[in-house]
Amino acid sequence: MQDKKMLDILFVTDFVCPYCLVAKEALNQALKEGGVKAKIRIYPLELTEEPKERIDTYHDQNRKERYQVLKKPAEELGLAMKFPPAVVPRPYTRLAFEGWFFAEEKGLGNAYGDLVYKAYFIEEKDIGDMEVLTVLAEKAGLDREEYRDALLTGKYTQKEKEALRYARDELKVRKIPTVYLNGREVSLKMYTKEEMAGLLAKASPAP
Repeated sequence: MQDKKMLDILFVTDFVCPYCLVAKEALNQALKEGGVKAKIRIYPLELTEEPKERIDTYHDQNRKERYQVLKKPAEELGLAMKFPPAVVPRPYTRLAFEGWFFAEEKGLGNAYGDLVYKAYFIEEKDIGDMEVLTVLAEKAGLDREEYRDALLTGKYTQKEKEALRYARDELKVRKIPTVYLNGREVSLKMYTKEEMAGLLAKASPAP
């Protein structure tokens, strides 16, 4: 049962979305500084679902120009992000999300997810690669072999597919990140910690 004093956060995202990482870091810092207790639930909305052809974002000048709006808020949050990273083509993220469901069951979903975002946008790692993900899982505190086995056997494949379907078909999310605070969708414009703190203050349960 959800603690009534705990804020319920539903975060619809993809690990290769730069807006998502900036928003997630703003959320993390605003929660910590505000002392807000929250349960964060991640739902995937893969930008490129398998087997669609993967794209090259690194050499896309239009994307580079659009992403510049994130440069200042990212710097203020301490994120040395690449806009976009030199990973060609952009990875599929199904495996990374299956790994997130594994991590979440172990109570390490948030730590694992943040490492995956940063591995791609800061370290320029291919987060579609099993070996890269396994290293990140171990870094998050997960058992390396148990994690690897879960991905190889597809233990969380159906769960990931159902979460993706829910975000796309029931929530009808069309852009990411989409954030719900206690069931209410909120609008992000600045992607700053201050903006996020204001949204949290409005949504947080009364003490």
